[in-house]
Amino acid sequence: MIAVRTAGPEDWPAVASLLAELGRPDVRGTPDEERAHALFRSYLERPDAVALLAEDEGRLIGFCDLEFRSRLNFAREQAWIPDLVVAEEARSRGAGAALLKRAEELAREGDCWGMTLESANWRTRAHAFYVREGWSDPGHSFVKSLTGEPWPPPPRS
Repeated sequence: MIAVRTAGPEDWPAVASLLAELGRPDVRGTPDEERAHALFRSYLERPDAVALLAEDEGRLIGFCDLEFRSRLNFAREQAWIPDLVVAEEARSRGAGAALLKRAEELAREGDCWGMTLESANWRTRAHAFYVREGWSDPGHSFVKSLTGEPWPPPPRS
């Protein structure tokens, strides 16, 4: 049975692993890990954000963070999901749907006018999932690297 709960500081190793699966820089065991861990701890303290985890029999298999942001000319906030990932071996078993459901509940409780997220072009399986969950694809997202490193990173082989 998949359960969704709020993340805590002790969940960092699992979150770092899941974010690496999403294509984020893998900071585990690098000089950047402590800084990334500190950023995660400070993220958990933000009043305008929440980090959620999906568990299956005590094993952390999914992560979703949710932020509430103001948009010009909107009287209510918008909910934004910066990250949603389910461990590859646990996909198609309901964890992603459970995370999205909880995020939507929190957005509704926060009186948000809508929700948004971005997904890399190469993640076509994720796109089909979002459409099945009632999301639409109304636009494009554009990125410009300021470091010379490609972002998002090229798809894994």
